[in-house]
Amino acid sequence: MSRRGLFLFILVGFLWGIPYLFIKVAVDPENGFSPATVVFLRTAIGAAILIPIAIKQRQLFAAVRGWRYVGAYALLEMIGPWILIGTAEQKISSGLAGLLVASVPIWATIFASMRGDKTVWQRKRLFGIVVGFIGLIAVVGIESITGSADPLSIAMVLVASIGYSYAVMMVQSALPHVSGIAINAVAMAMTAIFYLPWSIAQWPTHEISQGAIRAIIGLGVLSTGAAFAAFFTLANIIGVARGSLVTYLNTAFAVVLGVVILNEPLTTGIILGLPLVLIGSYFASRKPADA
Repeated sequence: MSRRGLFLFILVGFLWGIPYLFIKVAVDPENGFSPATVVFLRTAIGAAILIPIAIKQRQLFAAVRGWRYVGAYALLEMIGPWILIGTAEQKISSGLAGLLVASVPIWATIFASMRGDKTVWQRKRLFGIVVGFIGLIAVVGIESITGSADPLSIAMVLVASIGYSYAVMMVQSALPHVSGIAINAVAMAMTAIFYLPWSIAQWPTHEISQGAIRAIIGLGVLSTGAAFAAFFTLANIIGVARGSLVTYLNTAFAVVLGVVILNEPLTTGIILGLPLVLIGSYFASRKPADA
């Protein structure tokens, strides 16, 4: 990997590791925004950043023409997952949310198998699925039994992860020659329009903290607009498959930032489950060299 590729890899890992911290601050019930308002604001900002790039690439109208697939992608990647994660983070730590999202490669591998990818049954990938699920069971079980986290909130993040895992596979298959930046630009615009009525209806009547406002700006500019632009630039250098390995770096950043900045507890469930989920996701997402 070139120096530029390595820089972008680390940058994307940070930009997609920090949103869980931003979301945690932004959805604070006492001085923040509602989860729906957070989704609206982050996607409106993200769309404003990505649409000009998509226009410059001359790919925006290609994404608009595929609106049916982009709409389905938006539903599974943003409209559903981002409201679920935002709602869940009102009751669980940002680090735990990031850890649960690290299960995406495991679910993606299972979906690939259902779509006819026989390499899923290769031993290393099966090993990854099994180890990853053991890690998830450890996290969910320990966090729930000890009362460290709300089981329903954990379930919300897992459902969001399942949506993530299928969304990318679906849209890449349906629109293989359309820029990822253009697809996400249109998907963000769709998501912002979808959540606009809820955002207006749920606009806070209490005083909004400066921290929540800064979190929204960071979430929209850094973790939504800039992160997607950086990821697809990285993908052009090292490919989407290798680029997706940034998931493991995201998770490490999410857990560390939650502990260091928000003083979140490093629970037994996270300590035991984190390495298992990361190892499992790594092996589950690996394909044989001759595949």
